[in-house]
Amino acid sequence: MKQKETLLNIRVNGDRIELSDMMIDEIGDNHISTSIDTPLRENAFEKTDDEKMVEIEKHFRSIMEIMGLDLNDDSLKGTPRRVAKMYIKEIFSGINPANKPEIALFENKYRYQEMLVEKNISFYSNCEHHFVPIIGKAHVAYISSGKVIGLSKLNRLVEYYAKRPQVQERMTMQIGKDLQNVLETEDVAIVIDAKHLCVASRGVEDDTSSTITAFYGGKFKEDKTRNEFLRFVEMKTEF
Repeated sequence: MKQKETLLNIRVNGDRIELSDMMIDEIGDNHISTSIDTPLRENAFEKTDDEKMVEIEKHFRSIMEIMGLDLNDDSLKGTPRRVAKMYIKEIFSGINPANKPEIALFENKYRYQEMLVEKNISFYSNCEHHFVPIIGKAHVAYISSGKVIGLSKLNRLVEYYAKRPQVQERMTMQIGKDLQNVLETEDVAIVIDAKHLCVASRGVEDDTSSTITAFYGGKFKEDKTRNEFLRFVEMKTEF
């Protein structure tokens, strides 16, 4: 083991392994995910949101003080509280399953048999490796098996999974599998195109690249259906 290569234990797919500092940095820089599910402790929701905000405020205040910032300054004194509220109530609200949108199914009474595509769904997430923003658009499609959901619920579901520390591959899988479960069909497709500020603002500092991930289920695994979906995504729409 190299000098200062501290070992930490984590679980990967249920197996406990040891990670050194160097391996931890490599996971972060290469944006590697360790599971499909968002990693949560068993007691993740024992504390209320208010209790969590109190603790986060205290710890973030310590971080700012360690950095040398003067929290007596009018501009900074409220920052720990603002960050705590933002974390729990806004940008990481998707961690709590209580915030998952309720999605009602309706009969497909108009017998629409073709794919439905909701594209250019804007979202803001945060990279779980560095806690900096991921900004992108999701394109979602499904073919009804007899049930449909409201269009806005597709946006809400994307938003729910985006509002947590994320890895883009995991987010794509979570949205796709949840929609299959909700819609009671395998015929679901997701494409996500996003810019990662952990790539743009640090590390390689590449401000021009984006990351594309996809999920194809059921009929969307067939070339004809998948290509039709991708043509819809590529269409320029102006209103």
